[in-house]
Amino acid sequence: MKTITHWIGGKPVEGTSGRFGPVYNPATGAQEKQIAFATVDEVDAAVATAKAAFESWGQSSLAKRTAILFKFRELLDAHRDEVAELITAEHGKVHSDALGEVARGMEIVELACGISEKLKGELSTQVSTRVDVASIRQPLGVVAGITPFNFPAMVPMWMFPIAIATGNTFVLKPSEKDPSASYRLAELLAEAGLPDGVFNIVQGDKVAVDRLLEHPDVAAVSFVGSTPIAKYIQLKAVEHDKRVQALGGAKNHMLVLPDADLDFAADQAINAAYGSAGERCMAVSVVVAVGDTGDELVAKIAERAKNLRIGPGNDPASEMGPLITREHRDKVASYVTSAAEQGAEVVVDGTGYSVEGHENGFFIGVSLLDKVPATADAYKDEIFGPVLCVVRAETYDDAIKLVNSSRWGNGTAIFTRDGGAARRFQLEVQAGMVGVNVPIPVPVGYHSFGGWKDSLFGDLHIYGNDGVAFYTQGKVITTRWPDPADGGINLGFPSNS
Repeated sequence: MKTITHWIGGKPVEGTSGRFGPVYNPATGAQEKQIAFATVDEVDAAVATAKAAFESWGQSSLAKRTAILFKFRELLDAHRDEVAELITAEHGKVHSDALGEVARGMEIVELACGISEKLKGELSTQVSTRVDVASIRQPLGVVAGITPFNFPAMVPMWMFPIAIATGNTFVLKPSEKDPSASYRLAELLAEAGLPDGVFNIVQGDKVAVDRLLEHPDVAAVSFVGSTPIAKYIQLKAVEHDKRVQALGGAKNHMLVLPDADLDFAADQAINAAYGSAGERCMAVSVVVAVGDTGDELVAKIAERAKNLRIGPGNDPASEMGPLITREHRDKVASYVTSAAEQGAEVVVDGTGYSVEGHENGFFIGVSLLDKVPATADAYKDEIFGPVLCVVRAETYDDAIKLVNSSRWGNGTAIFTRDGGAARRFQLEVQAGMVGVNVPIPVPVGYHSFGGWKDSLFGDLHIYGNDGVAFYTQGKVITTRWPDPADGGINLGFPSNS
């Protein structure tokens, strides 16, 4: 059985802990690989390697850094199908979805290729007599990323391209459930000419995570995952004097006003709720039907949901693949069962679903729950699976109160033809990312991604301008070159004159 190892100093490094984790093919349920879990010493070795590499990489020219990133982008484009196949094999999402993940990650690589524009700095001349002031941004040193299973290529690319473009060195701890895609990215970075030690991977579990959070030579930590772990990451990182951005969970609402195109809204609800089997922090998990739209909208969503083709991700006919693990599938199914017990109407029940020839795979069908009470677990919790809740609201005001009362504030959307209502919504809703007739409003690479409330811990969002600010620190330089005619002593307090 293949063992996935660490990547330290530009080459594979075998694990020595003797502890391994299983890597499954979710479509078959079979363990096909194992991953070596890092020891504290192996994490320390990765950080030490990154620290040594920073001495030269942090002083390297922007021209050198961007040339390597341009080459990496070229190689990634050439190997995008291969990377997508690794994602499908270990995560389970369909190949077209995996290709989309790679493409969205490439957006951030492209942003990093133009990092020179983001690091130009500022200069004010003659702020006082023969005094100039300049503002520049410099790298932090060694930074770390801890990334989730649901986007094993894209989320790492939300982090390391900007981090290394700005002069930092990077240690990645990817999800232990689907680590091969990020490992392939490391190989492509090396092929692109990235110096040894600038990008490193330590595989592992909580042992590796905690050591990265505690290590005195790690200056900053980026994290994407669930809200409870995001809170833990923030508290632990701050305790050890680190800069931190920790993106947590979500319960994303999609408001449908009475004037909306209900066929279009139903199509988009299907795409946003069931794409990638609902394993997206930006998935729509609640549709808020406003006014008298509910019955017709639910009927349209149900009609479409029943016709979705579910199967292995490498089957071109499949529109949705399996969930990541058997345990997660069973947990998702339990929310459908409990929702019925807690007052919701189960319009479409996807529990107990199996795929012929893949009976041991981690498959589940899509579920649609209507008239879900706000007290139901299916409404309150982040399910992270293909379960869509529909709630009813009499008016827009009722709907916006419902959304804003959520503990999360990641993404939200409104479907309407009314520009005034849409404008009001985008200003009033308490969420970090808003879509108007766009169900999954993930920003393009040059705008930053991040939510509000329990969806974000830390001050800065990820990638875009916030990403550049997170991985750099500002410095202001005040300079005076005296004229040879200047001289004398003046003990007064310096003033601008």
